[in-house]
Amino acid sequence: MLLLLCGVLSVVTISGCVSTDGKSAFGLYANKTASQSPVQDETDPDIVHPVAEIAETLDNIIVETPQSELPKAIKPTNDLWQYIAQNLDTLAIDKQQIQSQIDWYAKHPNYMKRISQRAKFFLYYIVQELEANNMPLELALLPIVESSFDPFAYSHGSAAGMWQFIPGTGKRFGMQQTWWYDGRRDIIASTQGAIDYLQYLHKFFDGNWEHALAAYNSGEGRVRNAIRKNKRSGKATDFWSLKLPKETQGYVPKLMALVVLLKEAETYQMVWPHIPNQPMIDVVEIDGQVDLAKAAELAGLSVNELHALNPGFNRWATDPKGPHRLVLPIDRTEQFTREFAALSESDKVQWVRHKVQPGESLGVLAQKYATTVHVIKDINDLKSNVIIAGKHLLVPQSLTSLENYGLSEEQRTARLQNRKKADVNIKHVIQSGDTLWDLAQQYKVSTREIASWNGLSPKDYLKPGQTLVIWYEADKPVGIQRKVTYTVRRGDSLAQIGQKFNVKIAQIKQWNNLFGQKYLQPGQKLTLIVDVTRTGTI
Repeated sequence: MLLLLCGVLSVVTISGCVSTDGKSAFGLYANKTASQSPVQDETDPDIVHPVAEIAETLDNIIVETPQSELPKAIKPTNDLWQYIAQNLDTLAIDKQQIQSQIDWYAKHPNYMKRISQRAKFFLYYIVQELEANNMPLELALLPIVESSFDPFAYSHGSAAGMWQFIPGTGKRFGMQQTWWYDGRRDIIASTQGAIDYLQYLHKFFDGNWEHALAAYNSGEGRVRNAIRKNKRSGKATDFWSLKLPKETQGYVPKLMALVVLLKEAETYQMVWPHIPNQPMIDVVEIDGQVDLAKAAELAGLSVNELHALNPGFNRWATDPKGPHRLVLPIDRTEQFTREFAALSESDKVQWVRHKVQPGESLGVLAQKYATTVHVIKDINDLKSNVIIAGKHLLVPQSLTSLENYGLSEEQRTARLQNRKKADVNIKHVIQSGDTLWDLAQQYKVSTREIASWNGLSPKDYLKPGQTLVIWYEADKPVGIQRKVTYTVRRGDSLAQIGQKFNVKIAQIKQWNNLFGQKYLQPGQKLTLIVDVTRTGTI
């Protein structure tokens, strides 16, 4: 690995630098272009799945539904896909218009297998909520089109979660987004938000579901304008007659194709893997923040299994300000509730009594303990960001190594950054004022490539101290030079330093006016001009 040299070389290490996607106000991502993402949706190249094994993680959870939890009125079939198929009658479908989408799905049976693995825990809940709101069951298939039923999926247009909400629309429809938690990925919050949004769009378009679905993809303003334009021209205003973005023109047909393939599975020889027509999850209320490792232990799950069911949590614990709930397999609820009630507050989250050292700041402590400045201030009743050396502060700390929280935002980003995209990478530490555009110009790559390599949207704000990875081919060095200051260590020689940083002894002497000086002194500062793309691992 290479580290971008843009600070002071210390005795021990190198100090790094401190550091229209086409959406409407309500609409989800639109006008996407293909990205170079490491893991992409087979039907949408702009959707990224940073947790490639999420289906397998969910598949490892075995649920035995207690008889007391089964629906009072047993439904006609014990297979949930079949139940949905028997209740699909809302959309006006023209098979000729969607034949290419039908053909694609029919030729990719493994895709539907993976969909079923991801959906099996959540589909019954979604169907239940749609029925409770008198909504078409066709909408239960929408997460397939949006995200391949992956709650960790995101697009480079800033959409995230199973229902693919952008930040603004997510907040509009009740999805909190904090350092600890992102409701767009929360199954409960995002499903309710999607239902609310779709109901709003259905009403906005006077009960026309095809128009509402098109607007879910590209925004109601764009669809409304297309309808008005056709009316002025005396043209028909059905979905097929509207001039809409290419992506939206394919978006609604994808959903319609799934409806046809589910209703006529035998005709198309389409296999929809069995999903039980019974509840698989339960929502358990808790009374405050809890470490996910402790919650997983109480529920008899691994941390990753618990996190896969609760993908809204970004970190090692739930958000201290809520929502205070967990999604659990329905057969673990009783055990968890009983054992959680017996926990003391100190058992739910581990606390450290930290003695402030000279030079430490709240930001340093927040980074060290994987928490936020706000949380530390709130716990310790601090009125400002000033802390005094020698004083003690209470700080929350994870029960186990952060690496064990494999589905946390940090670990998902780390896996994404470590997926090899070229021969060599440079790690760039963001300094104040950096933008993706600036970095793209500096490294001679595109903003979309940087975003793809690091799990970002091209419009994301870059935070000082954040580390981004930049990939390039070894035979095409980008020739990035940086002036750095190196602190001489005991035993260093000009030859060793030159070899380490791939520079010549004569150059070091010239840069530092060392002609006539025979020996280097420990602690002596040397100026080096380094091509970071040709420097070895540091």
